[in-house]
Amino acid sequence: MRAVITIVGKDAVGILAKTANVCAAHNANIVDVTQTVMGDIFSMVMLADIEKMESTIGSLADDIEKVLEGQGLVSHVMHEDIFNAMHRI
Repeated sequence: MRAVITIVGKDAVGILAKTANVCAAHNANIVDVTQTVMGDIFSMVMLADIEKMESTIGSLADDIEKVLEGQGLVSHVMHEDIFNAMHRI
């Protein structure tokens, strides 16, 4: 089982690190990540293995949102199956 984590918004130091720390605290292993900064806009897509996670995907999403609060960022966390289903024709 994997989760897709996306974060978009104003660039700042530590966005990736804060997100990775939350994943580690939830025992979600980051298996791939891509990020880019266009001007002052930060964009990141992270794929995390959530097989050994003891908490819910909802609590992971809530904790990521909390750690990034007030930075002008929008985060989304969803199960890979839902992500794939949303992008099928």
